[in-house]
Amino acid sequence: MSSQPQTSTNTEPRSRNNVGLAQMLLVPLALLISILVGRWSLGVMKDAEAPRLLVVGVALLVGVFGIWIAYWLCNELLNLIPSETLREKIRPIIFVGPALALLIIYLVYPTVMTAYYSVLDKNSEAFVGLDNYTFAFKNRTIQIALRNNLYWIVGVTTFSVVGGLIMAVLFDKVRYESVAKSMIFLPMIISFVGAGVIWRFMYASNPPGVGLLNAFIGNFDYKPVAWLINKSVNNISLIVIMIWLQTGFCLVILSAALKAIPADIIDAARVDGAGELDIFWRIIIPSLKTTILTVVTTVVIAVLKVFDIVFVMTNGNYETEVIANRMFTEFFRNQNYGLSSALTMILVIAVLPVMIINVRNARRQRG
Repeated sequence: MSSQPQTSTNTEPRSRNNVGLAQMLLVPLALLISILVGRWSLGVMKDAEAPRLLVVGVALLVGVFGIWIAYWLCNELLNLIPSETLREKIRPIIFVGPALALLIIYLVYPTVMTAYYSVLDKNSEAFVGLDNYTFAFKNRTIQIALRNNLYWIVGVTTFSVVGGLIMAVLFDKVRYESVAKSMIFLPMIISFVGAGVIWRFMYASNPPGVGLLNAFIGNFDYKPVAWLINKSVNNISLIVIMIWLQTGFCLVILSAALKAIPADIIDAARVDGAGELDIFWRIIIPSLKTTILTVVTTVVIAVLKVFDIVFVMTNGNYETEVIANRMFTEFFRNQNYGLSSALTMILVIAVLPVMIINVRNARRQRG
């Protein structure tokens, strides 16, 4: 009777050893298969003659299942380490490492190389120091682009944030609130290129009756306006498109923050005789200060990078140039790699302070 327990006791370590051996064989095999499949999928995606549907399918499979398999392999490899203390030290590196590596490869490295190319000549052969930056600030076309970027920042940020805030207050606690917010937010789902195409028909001036705006003002016996060619209105016309796209974003974020304000405070202010304007300026605005700052910095960053709308609507002609569009022109058309890199770095330097403000504001909200 005593021999049976002895047999089961001996078989348990042996079974655990078999599982560990199978695991040690399975993980390297899975790793090898993953590498081979990864190389094959990259070859398919790089093949210009491959069917488009196959490329999309491979990209989706690699994107969805590849990440899961990679983390599963990392976890299995981690479990092979005998020391629990060492495993816990390595675990964060394994799970954060891939994201950090991608960040370095696709963000940090290109930024460093762009800064390097910005101090080289047109063909990236000779060192020219800050000549590209000096030329950028002296060139008339680039000066217009810098001026227009300033117009965009002031116009889009002011009207989209103020408009979103006013609508958030007006739509609050009304029966059709969700419908109204959905209608204002709807343009956010449209790409910048799609919005440009839509508004291009709105602004059409030739033939006169095609464009909606010219058809409208024609009813009042006004002559058609070349909204995209006339230098007195073309930049405003482009800025209106961005305001149309960004106001919904501002509305949703500010409305969510508005609902977080305790109703007791507003009710107490009304009992004390405060009017709606007093409540707005003395309670709502101070309570939304950090949210407004976050929305402003987010919109400013989006505006600084604006490219698609200008490219689709005017391609920078008629003094509608912006920095991103000029950068594209210098790189792909003029093949002036030094100047285009300098323009990119100017854009990066302009965005950095806004990013720092946004990060500090986020930390202040969490703290």
